Amino acid sequence: MAFLAALEQTALSVWIRETPSVFAFPFILFLHTLGLGFVVGVSVAVNVWVLGFANRYPIAPLRQLLPVMWIGFAINAVSGVLLLVAYPAKALTNPIFYIKLGLIAVAVVALTWLGRQVFAGANAGRVFEPGFRVKGVAATTLALWVGTIATGRFLAYTHSILMAGDVVN
Repeated sequence: MAFLAALEQTALSVWIRETPSVFAFPFILFLHTLGLGFVVGVSVAVNVWVLGFANRYPIAPLRQLLPVMWIGFAINAVSGVLLLVAYPAKALTNPIFYIKLGLIAVAVVALTWLGRQVFAGANAGRVFEPGFRVKGVAATTLALWVGTIATGRFLAYTHSILMAGDVVN
């Protein structure tokens, strides 16, 4: 707990948490939401296509959005670390935070696997017909993103410790 108390007293943590500037916590939270929109948006587009809800459209053009998705993921990673630095005890003492990280990890692995399956045939000019396994991974990936978003929102309301300094002192 002493490490978390020390971390929340660093200049960066105090600035993010306490400055009245909109370029601190509110902007970082905006970036986190924007990155999430890129990642989940592209993922949903691919998954919806795989599940047959948009398969009248070609899948190949969606491949061009994969770099946008990874840029969104990078934005999420950086902004997430900054949000963590602002309130380290709030997240790191909350089991829901670890569930969120686990859901993200599994969703990224599933999406990467799914992308390889879907776009390999599309790039060769073949028509890709997703099988039961691929559709199952697509549905699971959608559920993982819903879980990630839900757990992220729950973090704001389920913490038992907001500031480590309040516990240590």
